[in-house]
Amino acid sequence: MSDSIAGSPRLAVAAAAVLAIEGAALTFFAVIELFGLGAGQAVVLPTAIALIVLTLIGAVALFAFAFGTRRGHTWARSGGVVLQVLAVALALASFGVQPVPWMFILGVGLPGLAGFVLLIAASRREGRAETEPEAPAES
Repeated sequence: MSDSIAGSPRLAVAAAAVLAIEGAALTFFAVIELFGLGAGQAVVLPTAIALIVLTLIGAVALFAFAFGTRRGHTWARSGGVVLQVLAVALALASFGVQPVPWMFILGVGLPGLAGFVLLIAASRREGRAETEPEAPAES
């Protein structure tokens, strides 16, 4: 059975899917922030706009990392790992908030941990594939 989907290892495809879902989630939250801004819920307008812009930048970065990971680019996996570590760190830091925001911790921490594991596994697999000699072609 083939270990790839359209030329990409399954682990890379799964990691790219996690990154893309996280990018979609950030886009969704940016849209929610935009509606809040339109409804006049912003206390400080420049801060609210900056938050929306930064959220959209994060979403674009996640989509770019997803696309690059799917294509097998190391820069994308590296950037994806950094964002996954930040997500896990944010989830762990949230344990200090009272009451503990369990939905946030699970919603940010679990995908971050899954993405981290998948990205590391995809990197290791691709590294092994680059160092292993190719089998001679059969005629």
